[in-house]
Amino acid sequence: MMDRLEYPVVIAPLSLEDGGGFSAFVPDLPGCMSDGDTPEEAIANVQDAIASWIEAANDLGRAIPKPSQKLAFA
Repeated sequence: MMDRLEYPVVIAPLSLEDGGGFSAFVPDLPGCMSDGDTPEEAIANVQDAIASWIEAANDLGRAIPKPSQKLAFA
């Protein structure tokens, strides 16, 4: 199984209207995202989302994209 930490994660602050904290999303895995009160919590939470995304793709027989090597900061 692929290491979840290989996938680049983009962390961005959430507005107070959105509840504050930070969002984390995985550009390589469409729709894969999570959030947390701190950037570290958002990264920890998105690791679970990556595992769930990969498990769902496997269950549906869908291809799992390889992690890209580029990383962007928002």
